[in-house]
Amino acid sequence: MAAPVHLPFAHSERSTVGLEWEVALVDADSGDLRQAADAIFDTVGHDHPNITQELLRNTVEISSGKCTTVAEAGRDLQRALDEVAAAAAPLRIDLMGGGTHPFANWATQKVSDKQRYATLIDRTQWWGRQMLIYGVHVHVGVEDRAKVLPISRAMLTVFAQLQSLSASSPFWNGKDTGYASNRALLFQQLPTAGLPYQFEEWSQLEQYVGDMMHTGVIDQFDEVRWDIRPSPRFGTLEMRIADGATNLLEVTAISALTHCLVEHFSSLLDAGETLPSMPTWFVQENKWRSARYGMDAIVITDAVGDEELVTDSVSRWLQVLAPVAERLGCAAELDDVRVILRRGASYQRQRAVARRNAGELDAVVASLVAELRAGKPL
Repeated sequence: MAAPVHLPFAHSERSTVGLEWEVALVDADSGDLRQAADAIFDTVGHDHPNITQELLRNTVEISSGKCTTVAEAGRDLQRALDEVAAAAAPLRIDLMGGGTHPFANWATQKVSDKQRYATLIDRTQWWGRQMLIYGVHVHVGVEDRAKVLPISRAMLTVFAQLQSLSASSPFWNGKDTGYASNRALLFQQLPTAGLPYQFEEWSQLEQYVGDMMHTGVIDQFDEVRWDIRPSPRFGTLEMRIADGATNLLEVTAISALTHCLVEHFSSLLDAGETLPSMPTWFVQENKWRSARYGMDAIVITDAVGDEELVTDSVSRWLQVLAPVAERLGCAAELDDVRVILRRGASYQRQRAVARRNAGELDAVVASLVAELRAGKPL
């Protein structure tokens, strides 16, 4: 057994929040992806604190600072988005959100010029080259390292609800996959991606990292790409569950739900309660069901195997979390989850556009570009 790797967990104020949103660069005329991230950075700056490089040259990631409310984080994202849009417009480039591009060819995408990305692609080959996917990541500050793993396990009991609401990747390489979130199942093909292990003790996480580094699987902790992972550097729990959102309203709505859930579970720990958890096999099944069926998924809700339609479960959680949202100052953003329940998730809206346009996926791209510009579902 390898020596464990010490993972100090940075101090972070409780329930601070930070958001990351990956957006695609698409040609204003054809709707196809453009390998133009370098040109964007030449304008906005290569060391911008809120606009950063991603794996592929068709992508930029915009992020917030460490914020006290989701609304504040959303304003950071909007400012960064406006800067990217201004840099992109003279190049005839539009910005698009979503978990995947509806028709782009993964084989023609160019990898950003960074050694860590070259190493990833060299190791993962065919699967790594197919990572033509986009996500939203939500960091929530946890003030005590002892809380991190129990909250992480509890978040796995509501994983499917977050994945279903955010599902926005029904199309892949020009085909309807039949999945609400094809991204979820693509991403887990990377060797350290997918659902996290349900460790009980921090020392088990340190042993895991030691073993992975000793055997050359990773060189540093951030190469662990779990759907939910501790972020020791920031003192946060990072939820990487959500597909890339198609508009800012959905980014902040799903982030508010995530923020409230973490705070809810943290408060239960303060009250001396044992947090809910589910067997690994139920969590795995829930991930598949929500990826496949999205808002029509019947999800497993507890360790004894009770089941509920995911939209009913979300509605119930919105009631439970209403006082938490008031406390966190995100009641309006949490209430916006009802917009998704009412209008349908992005994957449903994308399919509706395709049906109205005889299956033409360039019309879907145009609708995604329009949604991002409008900042809300259309």
